[in-house]
Amino acid sequence: MSVENLARESLTISGKPASSPLKDVRNLSRQMVGHFVANVIPCGTLPGEAIAGDVTTITRICLEFAVGMLDGRDIPGQLQRLQDAAGGWAREGVPIDTIHHSIAEGFKMGLDLVVSSASVKDYDSLIDGAKMVVEMLDTITAQVSLAYVRELRSVISEHHTAVHTLTSALLGGHSTSTMARECGIAIAEQYAVLALSFPPHAQESIPALDQKVVARRKLRRVQAELAKRCGDSALSLLSVDGGTVLIPADTFDRDGWAALVAQLSHAAQVGITAALVETTTVGIPDAADQAHELLDMVQRLDVTSGLYRFDELALEYQLTRPGPGREFLGSLLDPLDPFPELLETLQRHIANNLNRQRTARLLHVHTNTVDYRLKRIGQLTGFDPTQPVGLWYMRSALVARSYRATTSGQL
Repeated sequence: MSVENLARESLTISGKPASSPLKDVRNLSRQMVGHFVANVIPCGTLPGEAIAGDVTTITRICLEFAVGMLDGRDIPGQLQRLQDAAGGWAREGVPIDTIHHSIAEGFKMGLDLVVSSASVKDYDSLIDGAKMVVEMLDTITAQVSLAYVRELRSVISEHHTAVHTLTSALLGGHSTSTMARECGIAIAEQYAVLALSFPPHAQESIPALDQKVVARRKLRRVQAELAKRCGDSALSLLSVDGGTVLIPADTFDRDGWAALVAQLSHAAQVGITAALVETTTVGIPDAADQAHELLDMVQRLDVTSGLYRFDELALEYQLTRPGPGREFLGSLLDPLDPFPELLETLQRHIANNLNRQRTARLLHVHTNTVDYRLKRIGQLTGFDPTQPVGLWYMRSALVARSYRATTSGQL
């Protein structure tokens, strides 16, 4: 309903203007605020200046608005003041439920005053008044919510931009004290740097659905879960495919970090792969590069999703460095080139932590076939993947081969 349609004929009860009991706006607003503090629980938790200022202001504006409508006057001026006030409350952090509870309580009190002198003869006026009260409440609630949400979005946007700038600065190794104060976020001395990879959601492959919308919804779920688990302390630069997250190192213990990645995966509805490197604040740029290199290596190995730490894969990571060692190890699997099924079996078997049954299920073969292929790999390469030493060489060869293939154009 438009604001212009709310002005109408003056409403009377028992021959007097229905607005009469509400005319003393200042005195009545003080009485109402006292009632709010005593009976509306959120109001009792607000600081004194908020009660004397914000809550009293909304009460007076709403009373003036109600008097104007009951008297048939135009109301755009009051509504604009209401929007201005609601925008200020959003920026100052006054809870919106406190505002709406106060509005509802004020309407109850005002309605009691208006109908207190009514008689049976005023039935038609009471019906009209009840309809008008519903219209008033609808209009006020809508105007407050509209202005509050609009301002809240602006505040969130400003905060997001500031956090984005702070995160970029930390990753770039720049001074961040000023930006940290602007964001209201304390910079920790030690950080866990998480490199994350988000695979496509199953629905992203459905032609009838908008893939971009599905991907963005996945990202929003991850961001919401991250905020739930870490609050404002998590600094992130994320896209629908993954990104980097900085979290104070003392936020979780060793098991807690793995649990966090599992929770993010559950929220995203996809298996997230993460690499973690801990560092001092000044070491964040190098740690981020290292974490993403580690993540790249893990993905090349085609292992299961989950959390991987540098201290668990330091040896494999070192094998990715250029040099004769990497070239030698990368060449160990060359005899398998004519037999792609053998190379796939080796990759799957190692990725599945040597679980023959799981490897067989994924390859749709019998476990005996897996055993035969592993034996054949040993014969062709000279390294038995069922023995500790042979397995070490085969695993290392897979790491080295993936990087040699990138530089030489193979595979």
